[in-house]
This record gives sequence, structure tokens and C-alpha cells, in this order.
Amino acid sequence: MLKELRIDGQQREDAGGPPRWVWGVGAGALALAALGAAGWWWQSSHQPQAVRTATLAANGASAGANAVLQATGYVTARRRATVSAQITGTLTQVLIEEGDRVQKGQVLARLDDTALRAALAGAEANARSAQASIEQARAQLAQAEADARRQAELAASGMSTRQSAEQAATAVRSAGAQLQVVQRQAEAAQAQVAQARVNFDYATVRAPFAGVVTVKAAQVGEIISPFSAGGGFTRSGVGTIVDMDSLEVDVDVNEAHIGQVAANMPCEAVLDAYPDWRIPAHVVAVIPSADKGKATVKVRVALEKKDGRVVPDMGVRVSFLAGKPKEPTAPLPGVLLPPEALQQRDGASSVFVVNEGRAERRSVTLSRDVGKMKLVSQGLKAGDKVVLSPPEALKDGAAVVDSQEAKP
Repeated sequence: MLKELRIDGQQREDAGGPPRWVWGVGAGALALAALGAAGWWWQSSHQPQAVRTATLAANGASAGANAVLQATGYVTARRRATVSAQITGTLTQVLIEEGDRVQKGQVLARLDDTALRAALAGAEANARSAQASIEQARAQLAQAEADARRQAELAASGMSTRQSAEQAATAVRSAGAQLQVVQRQAEAAQAQVAQARVNFDYATVRAPFAGVVTVKAAQVGEIISPFSAGGGFTRSGVGTIVDMDSLEVDVDVNEAHIGQVAANMPCEAVLDAYPDWRIPAHVVAVIPSADKGKATVKVRVALEKKDGRVVPDMGVRVSFLAGKPKEPTAPLPGVLLPPEALQQRDGASSVFVVNEGRAERRSVTLSRDVGKMKLVSQGLKAGDKVVLSPPEALKDGAAVVDSQEAKP
């Protein structure tokens, strides 16, 4: 009887609680939830952060220059001309190419002058005819004067009437008036010759000043005109000439620092194409007008040394100096860093450098302030791309993406 009352293990499991397969499903759900949470954490930790960056440039200010401000700009030509003819015509010769140096008055191109040459020949023929008419009128005047003298002598001796003498004197006055008429006609003919010669000269396009040809805008056979015409079949110029002696630099200075700039202030200009070449310069004028979109004021800077390496539209960085340097000195080593990229963490100066899509934290050594920029002597090099205003959540090695690159 006691053996029949015993409950074996199989009966105990079926008697109470959920079955084993229910426990298995619950464990699987928990595992999937854990894996999902881990995947979400991995994706969020590896999602690239959008940051603003700036590419660093080497310092161009010299150690003894005592730069108080730096600004960027471009080389511009104060004397530039698009050369065209003063009449409409077809080009028969184009004698320039890009890069040619030309002198003032040099022939650049010629137009078809067939009609103009014929008009000049006709005007010259009219002028010669008018000159012949003058000679004829002078001869008639001389004859009339001789007749008048004889009539006067005959009238005085009583051999001729007084009326004949008066008629002879009238003929003299008439011949004199006729001579003046043909002389005025000859002057008009000469004026027509001068006008025809000017029009004929318009068929030859000459350089208005000495310079370098930067653009060749037309070819032989094309029609050029001083007036712009629709359809694209008429050129408005033969080419563009730039006076290289008139090159200067236009820079945009932040209006917050424009008070530090004054006329005749010494400067140093460094071309982006030649970062190791410092050109002495000075401020020509501060243009009394601000750009409200950029919050800048334009400053004209004259280059004191001209060189063939300086060409229009080159990028340039200008250092405004507190005083003119006494002797050339080597530029301070290092790169210029925007101050918004600098951070103070753990008691040291550091920046985040973007390297292959990752933020790399670097410790830097500051040398001095160059205008509104920080000069970094160690830790960075020219060409490095740094993060501007890095967020607090940015960590070393985090994935980043450049949202907008700024020029320092």
C-alpha cells in the first residue's frame, strides 16, 4: 500500500509549474533582447559624429615682424582692359596669344579694311579736287585784279568810263569771295580725309598700355563689335591685357579688428603658392565700406617688390606689422591654429585631428599669438585637419564626418 502512494519524478514535473519548453522559450527571448541591446549600443557608439574642421597652414610671419593681425585675400590688377575695336568688323589677323608681353601701341589684331580704305581714297581725291579749285580761284582773282588796275588807269586818263572801273573792282571782290568759298570747301575735304583716316585706323587694334595678355577672346574670321550682340556670334573683344606693374592685394579684414589697420602700415605678404617667400608691402587704403554678409572691410595692400611669379587672382596671406622689420628674419616655425579648435583637458592644451575618419586627440605646444590665431610649435603640422569647437562627448578614436570645412 505504501509503495502505491509514492510519486515518481515524471509525475512530479507534470503535476505543477510550466513545462520545460516554456522555460526554453523565455530564455531565448531574453537572449535576443540582450543581443539587440548590445547591437544598438555598438551602432550608437560607432555612428560618425558631424563636426566642423579646418585645414592648418604654415606660419608666414617672421619672428621679428611683430605681426598684430593676419588676413587672407587675393592678388588683383588695378589696370586691366578688355581690348576691342571701336567699329564692327571681321578679323583678318589676330597677333596675340595668352602669356605674350605687349608694349603700348603694339598691333594686336586687324579687321577687314576694304570699305574703309576705299572711303579714305575717295576723301583724299575730293581733297585734291578742292585744292585744284583753290588754284583756279586764285588765278581768276589775279586776272580780276589786273583788269581792275587797267580800268582804273583808263578811267583816270579819261579813256574809259567810270562805270567800267567800278565793274572791274566788283569783279575783283567777287573773285576774292569765290576764293574763300573754295578754300572752305578744301578745309571740309581735308576734315573728311582726317575722319576717313581715323575710321581706317580703327581697323587696327592696338594695345592701350604695356602688359601681359591673359585672355585671347577671338579668332580670325570672327566678327567683333564694341557693342554686345545677341546670339553669341559677335565677340565684344579681342583679348584681355593686364598691367603687371599695377598688381596689388585686396584682403578682407574682420570689422572687429579693422581699427588696428591704418594707411601706410607695413605688411608682409605670403602667397599660397610660395609659402616661404615673404614680400614686403604696405597698406594703401582702407575702403570705407563694409560687407554686411561677411562682416569684413576690404583693405588695399601694395606690394613693394614685383616679380613674375605674382599673377592675378593668386591667394595670399597678409601679416599686418606693428613696425617695419629692420632685417629679413626666418618665419617662426609652426602652424596657425584657430583658437576655437583648442581645448584644455587634464591641465594640457590639446586638439582633435581628423585622421582617416576618426578623431585623434593630440597634445600641442603653443608658442605665441599671431593676430587672432594661435601659433603651435609642436604637435601639429601644415595640412592637418582639426576639429573646430569639438563637443564634450567627442572621444579619442570616435568616428567623425566633416560637415563643413572652414578656412582658418
